Amino acid sequence: MPLIDSSYSPPFGFSNGFVQTIFPTLFRRLRDDFLVRERIPTPDQDFLDLDWSRMGSETLVIVSHGLTGSSRGHYVLGTVLEANRHGWDALAWNYRGCSGEVNTQLRLYHSGATDDLDVVVQHALAQGYTRIHLVGFSMGGNLSLLYAGRSANSLPSEIESVSAFSVPCDLEACAYELAKPSNRIFMSRFLKELGENLKAKASQYPTHVDLNGFAKIRTFAEYDERYTAPIHGFRSAVDYWNKSSCLSYLADIRIPALMVNAQNDPFLPEQCYPRAIARSHANFYFEEPTSGGHVGFIQRNPDRVYWMEGRAMAFIREQGGHLPTPVRLAEESV
Repeated sequence: MPLIDSSYSPPFGFSNGFVQTIFPTLFRRLRDDFLVRERIPTPDQDFLDLDWSRMGSETLVIVSHGLTGSSRGHYVLGTVLEANRHGWDALAWNYRGCSGEVNTQLRLYHSGATDDLDVVVQHALAQGYTRIHLVGFSMGGNLSLLYAGRSANSLPSEIESVSAFSVPCDLEACAYELAKPSNRIFMSRFLKELGENLKAKASQYPTHVDLNGFAKIRTFAEYDERYTAPIHGFRSAVDYWNKSSCLSYLADIRIPALMVNAQNDPFLPEQCYPRAIARSHANFYFEEPTSGGHVGFIQRNPDRVYWMEGRAMAFIREQGGHLPTPVRLAEESV
């Protein structure tokens, strides 16, 4: 019965889910000049941009970011640094169009694009890594778990675990949750940033991407119906949500998998707390802190490590990950 009692307790003044969600985005800053960029091709003649931080290890932590994020997000950098501090190599990859350069094909990125994650994994395996651990946040958490479940019969044996935080594992339910008035500030920001990507794509494919009326879109239901679904070959927004939600694939996962969703996450409805699956699944662990917000889990310490980043590394260690003596890295300072 892998339901885990969480050890997370927020600092004084940070118990509110909205505060936990907003504060790190506005105020947390970590250096990124230590990352080494690599561009790799995709099978459809496009590209993915990867950011590496190597320690000379045979173990690799692959980090997947959230919607409208990138490999330079604070929570991604924090995870990379924490992996390095424990002696492991880290790879933070950018979804199509998220690295600062528009990708070449019509397709963008979406919550079910496990084919791109597999391209990254296969590239890592070609570098000689013998142990790989996946860590994902928000949309990246859904993507990582979906990949582990959808590809259960063909998953490379080198992939030993997956850790996912603030996971919108039921996309349809989350779309309606984010449409609520209480989440209007978040929804507006998502649509603004998604709109910037669409503008760039419309300049490449003006006959396929029509921006007329985009300003009237207010919800993911409208956005996914008009853009995500047709661009990526889904029949409708509901078809996209159903096929891209990891919730339906959790029971198929065969490697140790951790999902951590805070009870006060403003983005997640009740459907995103799969306690019943955890109770009946030997490999799926569900942890439900009372606080944490969405990709928050703020923690005060000299190393500037947030709780979720340390939790991901702890889960890797629990699966037998080799752990040298942690080192203090110069990049941990702001």
